[in-house]
Amino acid sequence: MDWFLEGRDPSMLPDLRRQIAAYLRRHADAGSEIDGALLATHELIANAIEHADSPIWVSLTWSDVEPVLEVWDLGPGFTIPEGTPRTAPDRKMLDGSASGAMPDPEAEGGRGLFLIAQLSSAFDAQVRAGGGARATARLPVSRSRRAECDRGRPSPPGTVGAALPHPSEAAADGSFSRESFLRALVVHLARGIEYADGPEAGSAAVEHVGLTVGGQMEAAYRTAEAIAGRLTPAQLADCMVRLKRGLGGGFEVLEITEDRIVLLNTRCPFGEVVRAAPTLCRMTSSVFGGIAARNHPGGASVMLEERIAVGDPGCRVTVYLGEPPPSVEPYTDRYDVSD
Repeated sequence: MDWFLEGRDPSMLPDLRRQIAAYLRRHADAGSEIDGALLATHELIANAIEHADSPIWVSLTWSDVEPVLEVWDLGPGFTIPEGTPRTAPDRKMLDGSASGAMPDPEAEGGRGLFLIAQLSSAFDAQVRAGGGARATARLPVSRSRRAECDRGRPSPPGTVGAALPHPSEAAADGSFSRESFLRALVVHLARGIEYADGPEAGSAAVEHVGLTVGGQMEAAYRTAEAIAGRLTPAQLADCMVRLKRGLGGGFEVLEITEDRIVLLNTRCPFGEVVRAAPTLCRMTSSVFGGIAARNHPGGASVMLEERIAVGDPGCRVTVYLGEPPPSVEPYTDRYDVSD
């Protein structure tokens, strides 16, 4: 997730803090100490506002066990007082170096940075060569496994307040389009299975559909592009974006390497109703994972880092070609060639 702050305006801090707190709580493991992470976040952003009479960028990513907060600006930068630790005791910096000592109580500054270090798993701050400063903190909050993120079971099938199609989708004569009907059908089937047999059964059903449909979509893509043999990472990314956009999604590619593909999405094909059935996110995971696994000898894993279905403003999806990093593996869905 990313935010832009225009200049030195501390009045923006409370709203930004609330947004970050909501994001952490959506994805944190039960029992995580979020208050300390929020205090470190507040101090880090407030420090940038104090020292930089310039725009400020804030980014929070959670592609590993703990989230990483980055704050950077175009101001004159700042110097970390000598002796200020960049990590809490017995913790290492992001670059692996050791912690420092408590700052001089008579010093004019440095206590905020010391507090950030105490409340973070790792902390680093650097003056950028082109001007400004960049500070990075790894927050001590553990990510929940994806199934645990879909907290709560859906309402029983037929609940009036959650019924689809939505009245606003009806035509003047009271009829619904095929698209509205099919979307309602899929959502209610997913919710019904999850309510009757639990989240795992709902996910398994959606995954089966995704793997089957994804295979047909891949075949159509190959025909359209006249491709034989394994798809390259770039072709895989193009196929994924193309098929999702065809369904009404707002996907785009953020990164492509030999080991992974990172995609962002601003619009869910199911629309806002996906919030009533977050199990449907398994559709994206299985479609992307199945296509990637069929084109990579080591299989593939998919991590849904951010999800519209659970309240995030967008989706961030990472497809690992082969085995994911060990620290990420618990938060991914695994797909093998046999799938």
